[in-house]
Amino acid sequence: MNKKLPRLFQPNMRLTFFLLTAFAAATFFIGGYNRILAGAEFVVLIFLYLYSRVAAKRRTAKLMEYLGSISDKMDITLRETPLPIVIYNSDTGGIIWSNDKFISITNMRDPLFELGISDVVEEFTWDWLLDGKSESPAPVAVENRMYRVYGNVVRSEREYFAMTYWVDVTEYERINTEYLDSRLIFALLTLDNYDELLKGMSEKEKAVLLSGIDEQISIWAGNCGGYLCKYDRDRYFFLFEERHLDSFVSDNFSILDKVHVNIGADGVHATLCIGIGKDGATPQDNYRAASLGLEMALSRGGDQAVIRNRYGFEFYGGHSPQIERRTKVKSRITASAFGELVGDASSVFVMGHKVPDFDSIGAAAGVCCIARAKHKPARIIMGNENESAQDLVNLLKQSPEYRDVFISERDAILEADSKTLLVVVDTSRPELAVSETLLLSCTRIAVIDHHRRAAEYIDTAVLNFVEPYASSAAELVTELMQYLVVREDIATVEAEALLAGIVLDTKGFVINTGAGTFDAAAFLQRMGADAAAAKKIVQPDIATATEKYSLMRGAEIYRDGIILAYSGDLHSRVSIAQAADELLNIRGVSASFVAAWDGEAVYVSGRSAKGVNVQVILEKLGGGGSQSTAGLQLRGASVVQVVEGLKKSIDSYYRS
Repeated sequence: MNKKLPRLFQPNMRLTFFLLTAFAAATFFIGGYNRILAGAEFVVLIFLYLYSRVAAKRRTAKLMEYLGSISDKMDITLRETPLPIVIYNSDTGGIIWSNDKFISITNMRDPLFELGISDVVEEFTWDWLLDGKSESPAPVAVENRMYRVYGNVVRSEREYFAMTYWVDVTEYERINTEYLDSRLIFALLTLDNYDELLKGMSEKEKAVLLSGIDEQISIWAGNCGGYLCKYDRDRYFFLFEERHLDSFVSDNFSILDKVHVNIGADGVHATLCIGIGKDGATPQDNYRAASLGLEMALSRGGDQAVIRNRYGFEFYGGHSPQIERRTKVKSRITASAFGELVGDASSVFVMGHKVPDFDSIGAAAGVCCIARAKHKPARIIMGNENESAQDLVNLLKQSPEYRDVFISERDAILEADSKTLLVVVDTSRPELAVSETLLLSCTRIAVIDHHRRAAEYIDTAVLNFVEPYASSAAELVTELMQYLVVREDIATVEAEALLAGIVLDTKGFVINTGAGTFDAAAFLQRMGADAAAAKKIVQPDIATATEKYSLMRGAEIYRDGIILAYSGDLHSRVSIAQAADELLNIRGVSASFVAAWDGEAVYVSGRSAKGVNVQVILEKLGGGGSQSTAGLQLRGASVVQVVEGLKKSIDSYYRS
């Protein structure tokens, strides 16, 4: 009804005759001499109607004559063609002529007045014709049939009209839909905390717990008639048709929550990872995609489902708190592999993310310490300078070991050779690294990061030490140092730089800490780090503190303990991040988000104390990070637009 109202008031013969008839009727019922006037009006109305019919027939005849003149070489006429054809004004949509086939498929009667093409086929639009295309982008539904529309725009003496041919593709669309729906989807499932879950349980208790999990997975998978097979103690293979994938997605893979209710002897909840592969040319391609999806889910902390399709990754779940699963054995093996890479390299280049922070610089200093212990030259590649991190850089430059360590991206590209080892710390996303060019130039790359892996990641690395359970990149580098260096190899300023990175990312050992965090801090203290000096490094200056509190002044509770603060004024990223940290200290606040313009883009900093995964929220807008600390930067958008998108992402997070 709403679509038809605007067309009702467009100039056309239908509206004209309706108004004239209404006016004549009103005149007649007034009575007196007005009835004579009304009679005259009815006579004029009948004359105009007959004239319009004759004029319409003449116009149609002229149009057919014109169409015949441009189709003399065709074997059949437009009227006799088996294809439905309709011709209409390309500006107004008013139908000029149609053949009998089109009338039959639309059940359209010979119109008393002008009809628009949208009156006959409501879903039809012809923007594609005006854009110069000759085929409709999608089939058009007409009376339970599907038609692919072809056409072009023709110019007559006074106007442009569209000539369209309607081809019935109902059977093709049915077969195509059935083919797409019946394609096989490969899924790999694994209990990602199998060992922690069953620790301390008897064989009987293990059997009962695993039997319950098997039953829940079987019920979830059995509703779609797929094939489920348990091929290892903690791994499952699931094969099903694509028609059922939307139902799994719509309930946000409810099996993740159903499995989570199973609890081990130590109070550990069972968590499941799902990797799904689709859109592959062969079953083998789909299996590889499912394996990649499972690997991505595990690298992001588990308890989630990841779909790998032709476009990239899609993430679902991942809301439960992360549990530290690192072991000393894994750290020792990784340290040994990293030490061999450094020992075989001609030189070591280290870079973090653009606009480096204390954690990025501290981790880079730790890598330089390892390289120096292996007697390899090391360089730290600097990008955009950050005033706060620059203080730490200046402090390192005062040490003799770092006199010529910091170089630019350009110099690094000139110095790199085929045996150079490039170590990327505090990020695994190529677009966030200081130099994407260097990533493409180096063949030996190692990644050390504590953020959840994003859809776009450095996939050419020969060593990945990505642990989302860690508090910081500095903590991970410190773990490696425990197996690769001795006390004499570590400069005091390096130990304090690493400790400063840990202090910053844990907000003074308050959030996102584990046993490994305190082990790393204790090791650094034994290596000469002064906790008071490390804390002094991360303290803000008066200007940053003033900015921080000006941002906090406009904070408001959005929902469920989520606090938002934003400003259209210019603010440094340091003050934005520190404002988010400070807001988290307010009673009743479980997560904080601060957004402001930093001079280049709108920067958003998210922090979480418990229960809320800020990385999942900001990831939907293009950001990333870890469960408790995440960030986002958007160019070409206003602060208000970003905040509106942030609110929608928060609402979506709580609905899922």
